[in-house]
Amino acid sequence: MRLPLVLFILAPLLEIASLILVGQAIGVLSTLGLVIFSAALGLFLLKRQGRGILQRLQEETRRGVDPGRELVHAALLVVAAFLLIVPGFVGDIIGLLLFIPKLRDLFWRMLKSRIVVTGQFRTPNGGRSGFGAETVVDLDEGEFSREPRADSPWNGPRISRD
Repeated sequence: MRLPLVLFILAPLLEIASLILVGQAIGVLSTLGLVIFSAALGLFLLKRQGRGILQRLQEETRRGVDPGRELVHAALLVVAAFLLIVPGFVGDIIGLLLFIPKLRDLFWRMLKSRIVVTGQFRTPNGGRSGFGAETVVDLDEGEFSREPRADSPWNGPRISRD
């Protein structure tokens, strides 16, 4: 829990330091121009690559293939664009790196054992299909009950308040 707090405090300090160092090296107006350019680049790349990822996500969902990889790619593109839009050069470098598909695939390989995508949809012939559906039990209203069970571990000892 401490790492996110440390990053939350250190990230703005690193960005401010990078802006100061670049400003001293190339001048204030050039630095502001780079900040504006990186924000515009982030928006452009998000629009261009985001559209392609959304199309692949829809296609994989339509075919019944697990769309986990495309979901991770989409999430990383949003993070990359956010890092490019926020002023600072450290975030810009990380954001530009996240636009590299091979790097996003590396993140996907690291995360895929921790992500489970489930979904179910009706096929054109009226049947059901989906991804991850083998772990989902779909019960109708008459196939389960909601009465409390006496042997449930969630029913702890009752304490009377007399």
